[in-house]
Amino acid sequence: MNYKLISKLLGYILLIETAFMAPSLIISFVDKDGSSSGFLIPMAIALVLGFILINLKSRKRSLSPRDGILIVTASWILVSLVGAIPLYISANMTYVDSFFEIVSGFTTTGASVISGIESYPRSVIFWRSITHWIGGMGILVFTVGLLPKLGVSGFQIFKAESPGPVAGKIESTISQSSKRLYIIYITLSAALFICLKIAGMSVFDSLVHTFGVLGTGGFSSYNDSFMSYPGNAVHFILALFMFLSATNFTIYALLYRRKFKEILQNDELKLWIFITVSAITLITIDLYSKGYPSLLLAFRDSAFQVTSISSTSGFANADYEVWPSFSKFILLMLMIFGGCAGSTGGGIKVMRISILLKLIKREMKKATHPKAVIPVIADGKILSDEVVLGINAYLGTYFVIAIVSTGIVTLSGVDIVTGFSSVATTLSNVGPGFGAIGPTKNFAFYSDFFKLYFSGLMLLGRLEFFTILALFSRNRIRRDIIKL
Repeated sequence: MNYKLISKLLGYILLIETAFMAPSLIISFVDKDGSSSGFLIPMAIALVLGFILINLKSRKRSLSPRDGILIVTASWILVSLVGAIPLYISANMTYVDSFFEIVSGFTTTGASVISGIESYPRSVIFWRSITHWIGGMGILVFTVGLLPKLGVSGFQIFKAESPGPVAGKIESTISQSSKRLYIIYITLSAALFICLKIAGMSVFDSLVHTFGVLGTGGFSSYNDSFMSYPGNAVHFILALFMFLSATNFTIYALLYRRKFKEILQNDELKLWIFITVSAITLITIDLYSKGYPSLLLAFRDSAFQVTSISSTSGFANADYEVWPSFSKFILLMLMIFGGCAGSTGGGIKVMRISILLKLIKREMKKATHPKAVIPVIADGKILSDEVVLGINAYLGTYFVIAIVSTGIVTLSGVDIVTGFSSVATTLSNVGPGFGAIGPTKNFAFYSDFFKLYFSGLMLLGRLEFFTILALFSRNRIRRDIIKL
């Protein structure tokens, strides 16, 4: 393990986090809300520790797979520990509640323990929301773009950080890929901000919701999210951008290069569009047939909630807890499926669902032709056995963790619906769930132990299990996990 180089990179990450805290500090000074100390203290801690770490000397300039895994895991925990301090000092929250809230922010989950967010200082609301934007693309992807200046290869970090079954480059180098991803990310952010402003939203609220939508997080500056927001324009704008944010960013790179044939051949994109359109259609019909006020309102609320849950954003413009059971079942499935690989969305990922369906189809064919050699093909390319094994292992791990965790959470006394949805929504980084954690409620009633447990699930889900599990495995098992 190259501990000095790992520590050096963690130092740079702390400095980057300090820079992202600066706007909240400025807002605090402008508003004179008395919360400036809540930002000055963690910024001072991060600056001092960051400068100490970046000045460590390391002769070895390369990173092993395990080094990359340790950097990714330690980074998410470290930025959360420091990032929770502003809420602890300025929002009069316990440190456990603050840690839960900020882990939820960085992992783009959006689960909350806060009620009445509108009563909090704007600086705190801004910091809470910008953690979505930082975590959406990953502060480490940003860091990877800087590594060549340090003479360090960033692939191991990029591989451990990237969501989805395959860590793919969209440019010739990892550094260029990182920069291209952020260009796409910032462009989409700017486009959404402009659209929200044109639709009549204030500058502050437009920024807050741009952070939440592009990071597929879900923190809002409104107490009831968008349940009371008037009109239709903002609802449809957000639905569109939640869908775009959970679409594989490689598609936008291909679109920029005018590689339309590759886009049309993309199996994940086709399934993603099919799932979204089908879910919106079915829920719209279900709502309208069960007495919803109008077909337009049924379509609006269906489009918003489908894209919100499937993208794992977690915003709400309706109390879907009172919706028909069939509509809630669809939302639960979308919560588990999540968005596309290579996006800011969470969940299992549509790519894995697509490949799982191909595996089922292959096994059905082999049942009648047992000697046939039938490869699994995605986007016109044959998948290696290693990728297929990794997907099977991931799906198995997801459901084992979900089942065991549901059993553990029900020990708190909650009903099975609340228990399972609490696990599913944190593991898939969605935010709201069903039952006692529905769209009008939150996680505040859980004890500190379960808040910390859910924080662990959020980190596991964001880092897709193997990144963290590999750190706690024996050497031989760790090598097998790293390959997955």
